[in-house]
Amino acid sequence: MPDSIPPDSIGIVATKTLHFSEPLELECGKTLSQYDIAYETYGEPNAAGSNAILICHALSGDQHAAGYHSMQDRKPGWWESSIGPGKPIDTNHFYVICINNLGGCKGSSGPNTKIPGTDKYWGPDFPIVTVRDWVNSQHRLMQALHISHWCAVIGGSLGGMQVLQWSIDYPDLIKYALVIAAASKLSAQNIAFNEVARQSIMSDPDFHNGHYLENNSVPRRGLMLARMLGHITYLSDDSMREKFGRELREGKLSFGFDVDFQVESYLRYQGTSFVDRFDANTYLLMTKALDYFDPASEHKHDLTATLSRATAKFLVISFTSDWRFAPERSQEIVRALLDARKQVSYVEITAQHGHDAFLIPIPHYMNIFHSYMKSIREAIQ
Repeated sequence: MPDSIPPDSIGIVATKTLHFSEPLELECGKTLSQYDIAYETYGEPNAAGSNAILICHALSGDQHAAGYHSMQDRKPGWWESSIGPGKPIDTNHFYVICINNLGGCKGSSGPNTKIPGTDKYWGPDFPIVTVRDWVNSQHRLMQALHISHWCAVIGGSLGGMQVLQWSIDYPDLIKYALVIAAASKLSAQNIAFNEVARQSIMSDPDFHNGHYLENNSVPRRGLMLARMLGHITYLSDDSMREKFGRELREGKLSFGFDVDFQVESYLRYQGTSFVDRFDANTYLLMTKALDYFDPASEHKHDLTATLSRATAKFLVISFTSDWRFAPERSQEIVRALLDARKQVSYVEITAQHGHDAFLIPIPHYMNIFHSYMKSIREAIQ
């Protein structure tokens, strides 16, 4: 935590939890008889109830999108660069909600929580959830918070997929849809990366078929490797070259198999720190939700027909160096929206940060984001 809270930070925030006793039917055919959803809110609703914004998180995200949990907290929310007073998602004007998706590991019902009425962790028995399931559960929370409609739904990566699903399933409840660094479905290469990550976790001797919590263990090595692999795909070659090059950690080669290069040290640190804050079964679930997302499959793979129900105005943003969710994938969404005669703006940001660019306050990106959100603010006044 900095010595004092920055003036453009939302400040100290707390996670809230709502319990739902109404059963939720899932696409996999199973039903959650009851469940909890953890969420955070920033800003205040206006008198007209017209300024509510939903933030959808990506694979390793959670409900803590902005602010700090305590004065001792050294790390702010994952989208601190974009949420707060005077920032693109300006909490002086918007009422912002971010939810930890079902199956998550930061307070919502998921593999690391206990099965209702028992002392047993869900573990691998927590049902597979999809993007549509998340959107349906988010809708339940929306109703519980007495929000009549979303001024905007915003998300990057897997969060952007949720935005698309919202625009399809609840078109009358969303006025603006901001889809950032996303795709309408994963490529075969992306599915392959996810499968390697899952196999890394499931082949760890400490995985215990997913029942590691009951065995007082954690598949640390498998989860670390999964995160290392994922992190490589989130960066670009240019960003890794600029950050690390071929710099040696100790200034000389060891002629062994320990860390020689700074990039190796960085990846190991990323993997190790991830193990301490994320659940392995949740990682498996989140990657499956990514793999399964393909809303056009219900319309003979016609994305234009799929998006024809949408009534929201769209902003689609991509980044030139993002090879995991390449600009071509965003352009497919834009073409389908235009063919469906929807209102859409598209921006391709020149950036060398790879997929992670959507989290970074790149000046051109921030300017576009800020201007678009200002136009929304003016439209709802």
